[in-house]
Amino acid sequence: MIGVNTPPPPLHTHLFGPADGPQILALHGLTGHGRRWEHLASRHLPDTRFVAPDLRGHGRSPWAPPWNFETHVQDLLGVLDAHTTGPVLVVGHSFGGALAVHLAATAPDRVRGLLLLDPAIGLPPDRMQEIADLTVRYPDYTDAAEARSDKVHGAWGEVAEELLDAEIAEHLIELETGRVNWRLFVPALVTSWSELARDFVLPPVDLPTTVVRAAKVQPPYVTDEFRAALAERLGTNLTELEMDCDHMIDQARPEETAALIRGML
Repeated sequence: MIGVNTPPPPLHTHLFGPADGPQILALHGLTGHGRRWEHLASRHLPDTRFVAPDLRGHGRSPWAPPWNFETHVQDLLGVLDAHTTGPVLVVGHSFGGALAVHLAATAPDRVRGLLLLDPAIGLPPDRMQEIADLTVRYPDYTDAAEARSDKVHGAWGEVAEELLDAEIAEHLIELETGRVNWRLFVPALVTSWSELARDFVLPPVDLPTTVVRAAKVQPPYVTDEFRAALAERLGTNLTELEMDCDHMIDQARPEETAALIRGML
């Protein structure tokens, strides 16, 4: 059992790029994993150092609870202690964007900037209840073909086929039932939908922050309330952009994402 003063077990962390390159902590969204950032790092930002953990409950990291933002932040501080020196640029997609804001609010000295890619934070409880219920009722897939179809006809419709192939090869596993699912713990996923219904937090007032909204996501994950609160708090330290794509911004628009990262470095 993990006691009050016992550090959490380390996250499985993917490292891409030279150890002395500009440091980027890259945080995936729900149902994802850290290796999703490999294409962006190796093809478009090869001189940078990507530190990309599998979040708790996902991939090859520990699946044990608790699965709240506070525990995720402590996990990430352990990742930063193990793999970085000095403040880092944090790039977060979806749930990873929400977690990036919580990290910056908790440990502002560890973060030099935020790039939030269609962040999901402070979302309507009824919407999160509906998604959590669907997760419980339909937690997995008959086979790999069904899992692929769900991606193609969902948020991954604009993602290159080679990246979808890599996603399936890395992240889809066969269950004891003979069915398949992504390499994750369903109870952690359900809990995470609840976390997204919590009131949002805001980054430090002087932290350079870029928020990218995916225009094709309706209703949007980036709510008007969150945008207004960011604008009031950050002023000229906030940059807001919109991309004409679906939710998987870093996968569907890697060149544009890389350019934003370079601009913030």
